[in-house]
Amino acid sequence: MFKNHLKIAWRNISKDRMFTTIKIGGFAIGIAACILIFLFIRDEVSYDTHNTKKDQAFRVIGEIMLNGEKRQHVFFPSPFAQALTNDYPEIIKSGRFLKHELLSPVGKELRTLNQTQSNFEEEFVFVDPSLLEILDIPLVLGSRENALSAPNSIVLSKEKADKYFPEGNALGKQIILDNDVENPYTIGGVMGIISSNTHFKYDFLITKAHHEFWEGESANWLSSNYANYVLVKPGTDIASLEEKLMQTFDKYAVPALQGNASEEEIREMRNSSRFILQPVTDIHLRSVDIQDNLSHSDIRFVWLFGGIAIFILLLACINFINLSTAKSANRAKEVGLRKTVGAFRQNLVTQFLIESVIFSFISFGSGVFLAWMLLPYFNEIASKEILIPWGALWFLPLIVLASIVVGIIAGLYPSFYLSSFKPVDVLKGSLSLGSKSGNLRSGLVIFQFSVSVILLIGTLVIYKQMDYILNKELGFNKDQVLVIKGTNTLGDKVNTFKEELISLSGVHQVSISDYLPITETKRNGNAFWKEGRVGENKGVAGQMWRVDEDYIKTMGMKLSSGRDFSKDRRDDAESGAIINEKMVEQLGLTDPVGKKITNSGQVFEVIGVVEDFHFASLKEAIQPLCMAIGNESSIVTARINGDSPKDLIKSIHAIWDDLSPNQSLRYTFLDQRFEVMHKDIQRLGIIFNSFALFALFVACLGLFALSAFMVEQRNKEISIRIVLGASHFTIYKLLSKDFLKLVVISIVIASPIAWFVMKRWLEDFEYKVTLNWQVFVWCAVLVTVIAILTVSYQSISATFIKPLKSLRTE
Repeated sequence: MFKNHLKIAWRNISKDRMFTTIKIGGFAIGIAACILIFLFIRDEVSYDTHNTKKDQAFRVIGEIMLNGEKRQHVFFPSPFAQALTNDYPEIIKSGRFLKHELLSPVGKELRTLNQTQSNFEEEFVFVDPSLLEILDIPLVLGSRENALSAPNSIVLSKEKADKYFPEGNALGKQIILDNDVENPYTIGGVMGIISSNTHFKYDFLITKAHHEFWEGESANWLSSNYANYVLVKPGTDIASLEEKLMQTFDKYAVPALQGNASEEEIREMRNSSRFILQPVTDIHLRSVDIQDNLSHSDIRFVWLFGGIAIFILLLACINFINLSTAKSANRAKEVGLRKTVGAFRQNLVTQFLIESVIFSFISFGSGVFLAWMLLPYFNEIASKEILIPWGALWFLPLIVLASIVVGIIAGLYPSFYLSSFKPVDVLKGSLSLGSKSGNLRSGLVIFQFSVSVILLIGTLVIYKQMDYILNKELGFNKDQVLVIKGTNTLGDKVNTFKEELISLSGVHQVSISDYLPITETKRNGNAFWKEGRVGENKGVAGQMWRVDEDYIKTMGMKLSSGRDFSKDRRDDAESGAIINEKMVEQLGLTDPVGKKITNSGQVFEVIGVVEDFHFASLKEAIQPLCMAIGNESSIVTARINGDSPKDLIKSIHAIWDDLSPNQSLRYTFLDQRFEVMHKDIQRLGIIFNSFALFALFVACLGLFALSAFMVEQRNKEISIRIVLGASHFTIYKLLSKDFLKLVVISIVIASPIAWFVMKRWLEDFEYKVTLNWQVFVWCAVLVTVIAILTVSYQSISATFIKPLKSLRTE
């Protein structure tokens, strides 16, 4: 019997090729989208799961309420880690971590003792030796206990060890960083291959053992720079430990703050603060609202893409259900005859389910092939290196199981619907030709287009937000600014380099500073007061940037009052400061020019106020900022003439090679770095756009097939209308209007849902576009035009049928 079912199923599948192709094509597209999203989600949720101590390893988060707003961060004072180990028996080990970019906005120049030419390398971090065990970092050379225990020791990734020591064992060898031959680093270990799915993946780990960035740092409780990880004993009550951690605040932070903040401020800080222990497996996906200067994803996007995958698969299943019930008249006589000769309903249900599962198997095979073809494109837009796990034992069984389950689910309703026909109605010819399920089919078409409209509106809103970000007035001019990195290695020659650049005809302004108005450059956190108000008023948190006299001119910033720095005024270099309007507002300064402010015990006189400018992502509000003259020289920026940049860069190369012959020139442009800041939004927009097109294509496939079926069912009616004098336009309108009604209903249903979803998404941005009616109108017009084009082929073809032939056939 089963063999007979298979034979009949294959015969029916191969008989109507157009409908079969649409069913399988829609299914395959939906399955390909699901596979891609499944692999993406699997990759995202697997971060740091390789850590054998993942149930004991946590990152310490600090939370504080400021002006009713919750803020979370990972930065703590240098002695915090040791205090955790000393004061809490539940904590086995603790360790500090500091990204090199927080100290210097660029990487380092590296060479071995035998080399003369330095190579630029990035991914440097400072860590305590204990972090090797807490984060389960594998070593192929050296031991975790000793690799970073000695001063000036460093651990390299295997890739970098092979690069610089191709002859073999790198252990114990020395390297020189930034041409500092007096302080070479000794390689204490070589890391094995670390899973790409980790939040902690760096090529160079520099020890923090026996090392201070300034004298007294290891006992300073007022300067917070380090992320801290802890390894707790198995079975530790994490919630109880989090509460106990506040004892550290009382024991160490409060005494340090006295004299630097008012008693009321300290009390308020104590009452609004708490510590959180975040599992290392949560860092990648659950750190969006945490200030940590790491790149990570968002669990909300994972769920969003998972939902999109489910909806696209539903659209494909809907096509199958729609077309199966729509073609019911073609199977009615078969059902009637089978029941007449003794077939039971369960036999018919089994037969139709087998057909559905065969459809599903073919579609899954096609979908897997399509996903494999699209994977390189998907990896590019998602910045992933995902592979289809052909060799995994679970993959093929999962595909087979999914084929059966999806086939059964998609075929349940058509199977029970088709097997419910009564033989007497069928054989008398009184059975309605597939119209009883018309309301269901209409509802399913509405659902399909509603999903498509939501995705399209989302795509348009993301595009508008991205366009807004890239073209917003930022408070500085990012165009035609050349950024030259690693200039700190020039030493005293950096000022000579600046003078040589400014002498070039294509260079307008040149500045030296580690701070730029883009992310991944140097940042800090400071408290500011009006002069004489330290310990009495609440300090204003802000940035303290050290720049040179030409910084504001080079960046194209504008002063709203006061004046710029001057090389001719000695007091500018000693105590002059330029603050932004946000600092003026939060300090409550009136007529700020000439007023004095205090930061870290130093008093500055405000000589100018710069208009607020963005120096972080537009997801964040502009923060208070103070600029003073300083000597930080890792980056040189030059505002250039855009007429002949290639020739100008050649001239800059010549100057650089003369001053630093053993080091390559590294440069980029400020506007390019600004775009990189918002690459995640661009990727989200492209992914949304891709899946929106998937969904719309699947919906249109179903609409095309249904319009073809309706023309087929109304063939006789159309012929009679043409004989009676109906025009081509009348026939076209007759066949198209019902489908357009469904599309309009879809737009009405989807628009408020899309508005709500995208409004929530835009809440993540401090600066954002307004959700106006034009977005919804454009989407409505686009979907309507696509729907018209989809049904037009069949509708127009119907207007040219030959009535005589059709009626004779009937």
